[in-house]
Amino acid sequence: MIFMPETKEKELTESQPSGAQRVPAPCVMVIFGASGDLTERKLVPALYYLSRAGLLPKGFSVIGCAKTPYTSETFRDKMQQAVKKYLDVPSSDYQAVNDFTQDVHYIADDFGNPTAYDQLKSLLDHLDNQRGTGGNRLIYLATPPSFFPVIVGHLGSTGLAQPKQQGETWTRIVIEKPFGRDLTSARELNGIVNGAFKEDQVYRIDHYLGKETVQNLLVFRFGNGIFEPFWNRRYIDHVQIAVAEEIGIENRGAYYEEAGLVRDMIQNHVLSLLSLITMEPPAIFEAGAVRDEKSQVMRAIRAIPLDRPSEFAVRGQYVEGWTEGQKLPAYRAEPKVSPQSTTETYGALKLFVDNWRWADVPFYLRAGKRLPKRISEITVKFRRAPHLLFRGTGTTSIEPNHLSIHIQPDEGMSLMFNAKIPGTTMKIQPVTMNFRYEDAFGAAPQTTAYETLLLDCMLGDPMLFTRADFVDLAWELLTPLLNRWKEDGRKGLSFYEAGTWGPPEADAFIERDGRKWQEL
Repeated sequence: MIFMPETKEKELTESQPSGAQRVPAPCVMVIFGASGDLTERKLVPALYYLSRAGLLPKGFSVIGCAKTPYTSETFRDKMQQAVKKYLDVPSSDYQAVNDFTQDVHYIADDFGNPTAYDQLKSLLDHLDNQRGTGGNRLIYLATPPSFFPVIVGHLGSTGLAQPKQQGETWTRIVIEKPFGRDLTSARELNGIVNGAFKEDQVYRIDHYLGKETVQNLLVFRFGNGIFEPFWNRRYIDHVQIAVAEEIGIENRGAYYEEAGLVRDMIQNHVLSLLSLITMEPPAIFEAGAVRDEKSQVMRAIRAIPLDRPSEFAVRGQYVEGWTEGQKLPAYRAEPKVSPQSTTETYGALKLFVDNWRWADVPFYLRAGKRLPKRISEITVKFRRAPHLLFRGTGTTSIEPNHLSIHIQPDEGMSLMFNAKIPGTTMKIQPVTMNFRYEDAFGAAPQTTAYETLLLDCMLGDPMLFTRADFVDLAWELLTPLLNRWKEDGRKGLSFYEAGTWGPPEADAFIERDGRKWQEL
């Protein structure tokens, strides 16, 4: 069964505001760490996508900043190849790619050195005059987190953190995750950032929040009249959130040894999904109101009892395994990883949101590297029917209904319910109704989420970005557990073969509660 939209073309036209396709004011985007993987794989391809869609302003320009000794010409060539590769651009569009990259510039310098910012300031002023960018600047930190305080400090001391003309131009900064590595470091970083920028200039990016299905959660919950009445403890038994990755750590051993799975995935992506699933309806659809409700969820999450952490958390690490005939190395065999490492590559948590709506409903979160497939999914498990009416027909049990929200790779939603199998006897079988973007709208979402988020930054819309108080509350929840794991060392660390769904202890973890993980 397929859900199809029934909206008529006229209704769509009338329901959209006149400014539905918003184009920002002319601006320059400055990318620190421009020679890195993020710029090549995500940022510049996303900007090209926006350009082809007519969503970039006239005169829009990019300045890449890094130590790698490129010239503007060699950097443009590199970005041209990146766009063609990662967007699978047909040869007929190669000229358009080349034209787009003519507005890309590069500065090779050590941006730990304050004199490097003189060169940046000079190029920004030149582009304002030549390209008409008006003094509007979007600054993107695509560097390792250790460089954040250094760059932010220099931006503040050189005056580049403040708008060129107060009240007439804007300057905004985008900061990649992880924002800190624990509560103390996050607060220190917030102090540094807010010493140079005002909070409304700061955009802490989590690319998951730009995915179509994640954004659709708000429409699903608050744009329909049939779901919200049973979106509570009375009808929902538990909720599962899973973020599985098929890949390993991809030559990021040094980073992962410092971070681990909880810092890399759960503190940001997974807790953001949890907040959207559980938040109360905001008074208005406006960034401040939405982010207020997300932070309220974080305040309501019960602290993890550290006297019995194994009842509420499992940590695992992958060992050698196989997938499709290919041998996969153990985490400890990865480059720049300690042979005695206790860093987790898998994590499972059980959390409770202690408020009126969700009291006593468990939320099971799990994420991991080197699992069988790349998939992110939220599953809402409803309570069983209160009485087995069909016992006399030979039916001994009926599956509880569940709603699955598929975030990646196949974005959509599915609702499982029970139905009678055709025939002369009463036999019951679960069936599923599916909503898929491709079926409903003719195509699956083509964006990578960065397109939406970069455009929102230029427009000054922070709704899909993480506010300082949310970051603080997330670290307040997880830092005690991370500290406990560090103290425990090898004790309590479970292992799983690469290419499997995690350690056996994770299955026992949820089965102790009489539940099981949803098959992804």
